[in-house]
Amino acid sequence: MSAAESSTPDIKIFDDPEEVARAAATRIVEIADAATRTRGAFSIALAGGSTPKRVYQLLASDAYRDRVAWAAVHIFFGDERSVPPDHADSNYRMANEAMLRHVPIPLPNVHRIDGVGDVAANAALYEDELRGYFGGETSWPHFDLVMLGMGDDGHTASLFPGTTALNEQRAWVVSNWVEKFDTFRITLTAPAINAAAHVLFMVTGAGKTERLPEVISGSHDPERLPSQLIRPSHGSLEWYVDRAAAKQLKDEE
Repeated sequence: MSAAESSTPDIKIFDDPEEVARAAATRIVEIADAATRTRGAFSIALAGGSTPKRVYQLLASDAYRDRVAWAAVHIFFGDERSVPPDHADSNYRMANEAMLRHVPIPLPNVHRIDGVGDVAANAALYEDELRGYFGGETSWPHFDLVMLGMGDDGHTASLFPGTTALNEQRAWVVSNWVEKFDTFRITLTAPAINAAAHVLFMVTGAGKTERLPEVISGSHDPERLPSQLIRPSHGSLEWYVDRAAAKQLKDEE
């Protein structure tokens, strides 16, 4: 059975982006609690973007912060831009300002992607770091949770339409040339994401209205709609979307 056939998405629709963020924060707490109780650790790959930023702010707030065993949390990143960690476009900087510096997580437990210098070398170094954490002999990393967003063009992480990373079947992390931005990105590959126990998409806004039903239930065309590549092989796939994004979904009421 292929990854594309093995997981049925669980689609939850909320009134607005704030409700999406609160539901996602609650779900993260649930998965983190289950992982730490079972194995003593919780691994999560973070997403960039405005909706995830609000999730991180919530997790660092009084309402959520004490519900997470931060000493057992290991933070990874789904992708990164070719910028320094203090740059305004850095996914690490966003997560750090919104959450990481406000919670008692040990510094060694934050595994950021280096966006400066040779992108291919940095991608290889990040894969080495992942292998060091998950075990070098495993075929793929087994994140407890991968958080994802979806762009208006159907991309997710830094898996953009028509890019070479979409066809990667062996590497966990690659550098990916993105023509529309005239730059390289570093990203987890689709098979690495699909090995996670849980994958959570967060999609908000009217700009996603037309693309969302194409990705979820349209013809399989991942070269044009890379988010279609995300079908966890043995884990859960959840979509948390607001009503603006969900207007054209068949099941929306």
